[in-house]
Amino acid sequence: MTAVAAPTALDDLRRALAEVADLQRAAAVLGWDQETCMPPGGVEDRANQLATLLSLAHERFTSPEVARLLDRAETEVAGLAPESDEGSLVRVTRRDVTEASRLPAALVAEQARESARARPVWQEARQRSDWSRFAPAMERMVDLSRRIAEAFGYPDRPYDALIARTEPGLTTARVEGLFAQVREAVVPLLRELETHAERAGDSLMDRPCPEDQQMAFALRTIVNLGYDLERGRQDLSAHPFCISFGPGDVRLTTRLGRTLGESCLYSSIHEAGHALYEQGIPRSLDRTPLWDGASPGIHESQSRLWENLIGRSLPFCEWLVPRLREVFPATLEGADAATFWQAVNRVRPTYIRVDADEVTYNLHILLRFEIENELLEGRLGVADVPEAWAQRLHDYLGLERPGDREGPLQDIHWTDGLGGFVGYTLGNLVSAQLLAAVRRELTDLDGRLARGEFAALLGWLRDRVHRHGRKFTPDELVRRATGQAIVAEPWIAYVREKFGELYRV
Repeated sequence: MTAVAAPTALDDLRRALAEVADLQRAAAVLGWDQETCMPPGGVEDRANQLATLLSLAHERFTSPEVARLLDRAETEVAGLAPESDEGSLVRVTRRDVTEASRLPAALVAEQARESARARPVWQEARQRSDWSRFAPAMERMVDLSRRIAEAFGYPDRPYDALIARTEPGLTTARVEGLFAQVREAVVPLLRELETHAERAGDSLMDRPCPEDQQMAFALRTIVNLGYDLERGRQDLSAHPFCISFGPGDVRLTTRLGRTLGESCLYSSIHEAGHALYEQGIPRSLDRTPLWDGASPGIHESQSRLWENLIGRSLPFCEWLVPRLREVFPATLEGADAATFWQAVNRVRPTYIRVDADEVTYNLHILLRFEIENELLEGRLGVADVPEAWAQRLHDYLGLERPGDREGPLQDIHWTDGLGGFVGYTLGNLVSAQLLAAVRRELTDLDGRLARGEFAALLGWLRDRVHRHGRKFTPDELVRRATGQAIVAEPWIAYVREKFGELYRV
């Protein structure tokens, strides 16, 4: 009879981490349910349930038992390659445990509870376009964000702590430098494009688009990109999102609109980019801290790459438009791929971030990033957010003051606290770096896109990004995939070339 090897410390650590992952995923299921089909009366119950599950997960993750197992596992994996599953698991878990141990479980539970309570308050305030209705909840979220930053500690500014939690290796100063490069390039480019607005027709996007067929068409499109329906599904929600409960269950939501420009197609492609990432992380990393995207910024690079750099490219439009015409013949009447390409890339300053074009989108993120820093550092009061918002909107986008619904109440993110927007612009920058690297290897990429052949691109992303999960920091992962850390220049070059061609400037 063959002897069974005794479990190692690494085996025991994996079992403990699996319990943490299961608790977190159970909370995620409840979060998905709250956003899609929970009745309004369930808010208080859901807040308590989420607080209990997340505090239990936190307590288990930061327990003395996990600390002891981690100490022993570090000895077992000494000498293994940094990119190995075992070495990466111990290294990343150590980083996460160290950070999580700085947060009291009571603070984790309080944040979960207040976040769940804030969501319906935000929904009502947004519906009424009244920031004052959300302000008390926002005060609590700012206070919680400050307390979390203080608990983590930071070398210079409170935002450093929030960035370290989500984008390890980056700092507020580094992000400000990247954002400054983007602002200095985009603001004058936007002004130049606005003087030639007539060169890119966009009326096609304003045509009515039957809502009853939008979801089915969008779903067929993302399946063509590689989204696996055996391990996913699409539903409706007020704010589109992607959420995962494990390798076998990666879901996304979308929302409908009355016109072609407001339809769910590109929001579905965006969320599918997130979902393709999650579906590409190996099951061998499942139920550990390695099973997730490297960071929100890297995650966003996948959604923005598929939505914009691929989905709004001329070759993709050549594949897409005949299929759109089959389902929406009246909407696409008289339009060819070139017409659609021009229309879907129209540059028009807008109040709504999720509707923003590629040129102006990052200015929306910069606006939020600056306001969050001022709130954290006490240089701006919650009651004054609409005024600060309006001033920056005018300075960056040339728009007059909006109503609160189209202003600071348009995003749900602040119901989770501050620090959730940085990843969007980082994702844009990384997406351009990745695509430049893809083109160096897949020299016939445009031809493949025009034929609807997406497997080679997805395969490249699976090999260079997806399969690593959280093994590497954002800079480390991007450097391995492209040869350099995160920089702004490739994205700036991309928008200048693309929109220079579109607007003939």
